[in-house]
Amino acid sequence: MFSRSVEERLSTWAQHRAEIETVDNPLEETLEFWRSAPYLPYNNKIDPFCQRDWPTPWEIIVDNKYDDFTKALMIAWTLRYTKRYQDSKIEIKTLVNNQKSCYYNIVCVDDQWALNFNDNGPISVDDIPDSFYTENLIELRVPR
Repeated sequence: MFSRSVEERLSTWAQHRAEIETVDNPLEETLEFWRSAPYLPYNNKIDPFCQRDWPTPWEIIVDNKYDDFTKALMIAWTLRYTKRYQDSKIEIKTLVNNQKSCYYNIVCVDDQWALNFNDNGPISVDDIPDSFYTENLIELRVPR
């Protein structure tokens, strides 16, 4: 998807969201969809702590550059823009370990599942090691 034209990327993302409505493992499918996104160590266009300045998901797809936070944000937007997850609690958490040497931006769904933690598949939030604490937490809602 990521090497295609802008129009094809946008269309593929819309098609993926439609597929999420009926697949057996929507969280795994969504994580797999974003796993191959072109990685950028730091995307200075997005400040995780300033939600009002975030670009729209469509702008992010047009830009086609994904750091750890942008990838988590797109995983969250993918779920949020489906009927299947429209009433779910979807949060993006920035986790840091006690030594402040390891950061993860994860997507939490209904306080049960975590996606994007160390590139593993969906894991139970209970399986996140106690050595991590939440540095930033944002509940993702569809703009009105």
